[in-house]
Amino acid sequence: MTIGFIGGSGIYEALPLENTRTAEISTPFGEPSAPLEIGEFGDTGREIVFLPRHGPDHQRSPTDLPYKANMYALKQAGVEYVLASNAVGSLREDLPPQTLVVPDQIYDRTKLRDLSYFGDGVVVHQPFSRPYSPELVEHLATSAREATDAQVAEGGTYVCIEGPQYSTKAESEFYRDQGWEIIGMTAIPEAKLAREAEMAYATLAGVTDYDVWNDDSEVTLEEVLENAAENEAAIKEAVEHAIRTFPEDLECEAHGSLEGTINTPAGAIPDETREKLDPFIGQYLDD
Repeated sequence: MTIGFIGGSGIYEALPLENTRTAEISTPFGEPSAPLEIGEFGDTGREIVFLPRHGPDHQRSPTDLPYKANMYALKQAGVEYVLASNAVGSLREDLPPQTLVVPDQIYDRTKLRDLSYFGDGVVVHQPFSRPYSPELVEHLATSAREATDAQVAEGGTYVCIEGPQYSTKAESEFYRDQGWEIIGMTAIPEAKLAREAEMAYATLAGVTDYDVWNDDSEVTLEEVLENAAENEAAIKEAVEHAIRTFPEDLECEAHGSLEGTINTPAGAIPDETREKLDPFIGQYLDD
């Protein structure tokens, strides 16, 4: 199996890998955030593909990230399972900074992002009620508990805002009133594109701050970066353990999730669109 690891804020280097190589993959959607680093993880024999979401020097803002190119490149590299990491704010008092959260739901508050590979003559209606693969959520949370001393929360809603600004106090209090747990800027469209690419996807979110609802805590970049650095070791330990103990042939609902969802007859899909999206839909088009 091939496992992808997307490093969020604070994680710009791959896990300890052997027999590494760098792959520069061009996609119909432009260049990914960085060349892929591919190698074998220890004695597991498992191939790992690493991609720093924001680039090696954090050059890209959440709105401008090449999400489509990133996920397309992982798909082209043969990735079947994606483990991601995110730096997030906490909306709950019982989830303090340096807590690790493995969310199982997303609420989308973005405004400016292209959310789908599909269009340009092909319509796809794909289920997305469970945006994170439940099987990966459970495995990632268990791995975090077993491998780290951090407080770990399994489940909860990640509200994804546009950014790059942090929330207003009114927005933050609204999100808390909804009962949501964490807030960040990069879950969407990454999770949606992973599903469209039939890659199982889950994330390990490291809490860096209390957002702005907490009168005793004003979010600053300094605080975010300090706690992201503290979270880095725990996140890597958890991901390494997750890879080491990854179940063989883990069945996830994301795999094969495009079957029966393509609404446009194959003959009506433009040739250019078919060629561009062949890695996703090619096996489902029957002339």
